[in-house]
This record gives sequence, C-alpha cells and structure tokens, in this order.
Amino acid sequence: MPALICGSLAFDTITTFPGRFAQQILPEQVHILNVSFLVPTLRREFGGCAGNIAYSLHQLGGQAVVLAALGNDGGDYLTRLQAWGADTSCVRRDGGTYTAQAIIITDTDNNQITAFHPGAMQNAHLTAVPPRADLKIAIVAPDGRDAMLLHAEQLHAAGIPFIFDPGQGLPMFDGEELKRFVGRATWVALNDYEARMLCERTGWSLQALSQQPHLRGVVVTLGADGCEVWEQGQRTAVAGVKAEAVVDPTGCGDAFRAALLYGLERGWPLQRCVALGNRIGAIKIASAGPQNHTLDRAALGVD
Repeated sequence: MPALICGSLAFDTITTFPGRFAQQILPEQVHILNVSFLVPTLRREFGGCAGNIAYSLHQLGGQAVVLAALGNDGGDYLTRLQAWGADTSCVRRDGGTYTAQAIIITDTDNNQITAFHPGAMQNAHLTAVPPRADLKIAIVAPDGRDAMLLHAEQLHAAGIPFIFDPGQGLPMFDGEELKRFVGRATWVALNDYEARMLCERTGWSLQALSQQPHLRGVVVTLGADGCEVWEQGQRTAVAGVKAEAVVDPTGCGDAFRAALLYGLERGWPLQRCVALGNRIGAIKIASAGPQNHTLDRAALGVD
C-alpha cells in the first residue's frame, strides 16, 4: 500500500563553513548581530521534506503519494519524482511563484543555519488529502502552516493513521495547536530540540505526551546517540549506528522518517522501525545532499 507524504518540495542551496559558528558569534553581542560566513563550496540539490522522504522510501522499495506544491521552476523536480514511480497526482503546480528554496550553511560541528523562502509551499493547503481507499498510512511533515493544520484534520477525518513530524515548522504553532495535532496523530516524531520545545509549549513531559489517547508512540532522535522510543509512558533507548563518514547531515531526519513509514506500513514494532531508521540515517550522513545516497535493501534486511 502507498504512503501519503504531506510536506514540502524545495531546492536546497547547501554550503559549508570550514569553522565553528560558536567561534564567530559573541554571546554578549547578539543584540547587534552582524556576521558573515565564508563558504568556499556551494551546490544546489533537490530537497524539501516530502521529496527527501519519498526518495528514501523509494530506495527501500516503498510507494509514495506526494502531496505538495511546486512553483513555476519545478518542472525538473516533477519529472524526477515521476522517474521513481512516485504518484504525483497531488502535487500542485503554482505558476505565480517559485518553488520553496532553502539556503543551508553547515559548520564543522554539523550545526546548521538555514534561511527558507516558502514560495509555492504557502499554497499547499489548496490541495486536499485525496479520498483513496489504498492509503493506509501518512505523514504530516514540515509544510505551509495552513497545509499542516488542514491535512492533519483531513487525515483524521478519513481515518488514516499518520505521523506528526513538525520539524522546523514547530515554532509556527502554539501549545493548543500542538495538542490538537497530537490528538489527531497516531505517532509523533521529533528531534531532541523539537521535543523540548513541544513539551515546553504543551506543558507535557515526554512521558505524558506518549500517554495521550490514541497515540501509539513518540520517537525522539538523538543524532549519533540513537533514539528514544516512548510508548504509553515507557521509554526505550535504541542505540545509534556509527557512520562510515560524516559528510552532510542535511536530510538525515527525512531518511529516518522514510524508514518509519516503511516499517509501520508493514506492521513492524516501533522499535524495529527506529532501528532501521538509525541505519539509514548513518548511510545518508555519509553522502552529500539529501537525495544522493543509495540503500542496499538486501543488506538492510528489507529485500
């Protein structure tokens, strides 16, 4: 069965700063911050959460239905998605704006600073969740604010279980809105920073969050340290996987979430899904860009 992926399609301009941001920013001067980072390398990649998740899901052998928006410069991206066999019937083409654009600077500690122009993503809410009986799982990943709110409600109304993955879009929502997302979702996926922010805004601990009605699990990624899996108030640590090389963290979280979709759609226990996600994240970080890694399904045990 295909997975519905609600989220952004974007072009990523990725640069590397051969130093540490912390060495360039004076904490006592942040009120008059004026910094410049010399970035000798630059490349442009296909990105956006929906595209990145769909890419890794395809590599795993899964099927993706992409619900997203592209601008007047998105023809090549649409062709790329279709070349994987992804269903693009829910990809909106907005001729009056550009495709979303992210400009990412990564330092030697793998910290990132991102500037994001939403472009066509701001109109993603104009495409509704399709009324299809073959959609058994979905994800609401970072997208336009209205799209995330609307698609979560539509998925809940349709009875389609979904992962709530607010990502960098989390600051757009207040505590009551986040509680409503959780009340509609079946799983929640966050990194450790997002988990702290969500807990702060809702007033819930991770233990209390995982005990919300109808929620089957909360996953908190910890980078190289692996993940925490929370199920009905119980925490389980899942060890990380050492990467052969640390090249580029861009898209690691999306690769991880593709594994969640793949495993959950097949009825795997959440801990098994997370273990696969850790392995895929370690593979992705060794490759530059969010959609250039290759997954060996047989070696991963999913063939």
